[in-house]
Amino acid sequence: MSTSDETGRNGTGAAGEVRNPTVWPCLFYRDAPAAIRFLTEAFGFVERARYGSGEVVEHAELVWPDGSGGVMLGSVRTGSEFAQAAGTAVVYVVTTEPDLLFARAVAAGAAVVRDLADTDYGSRDFTVRDPEGNLWSFGTYRGA
Repeated sequence: MSTSDETGRNGTGAAGEVRNPTVWPCLFYRDAPAAIRFLTEAFGFVERARYGSGEVVEHAELVWPDGSGGVMLGSVRTGSEFAQAAGTAVVYVVTTEPDLLFARAVAAGAAVVRDLADTDYGSRDFTVRDPEGNLWSFGTYRGA
């Protein structure tokens, strides 16, 4: 297990260095192009890569604006051991501006599951559902 010292170094790079995320939640959508539009418009993810043809997305990468994390996604497809189900994921994303992000998500049509609120563990967060049923929680909690 790697631990960080007080400068932010964790043994894998210099403090403040921006690297690719090393943990990628993967989601699958019946309409992946529409999901990419929703995730970029409603939440502010940035599309970094997309492979496939027509309406089929074989692989896409969306990164959080500061580069600290991201998600991979693709189209649900028969014959793939991974890409068989849609609407089954729960993703938590750290944000420094939960109030602005909540307003943006609601304006883009995200279904509110849990309203914006302060928690007993010191976070300000909310949970919404994307058009295909995945749950997205956003908050200020960065972990213990």
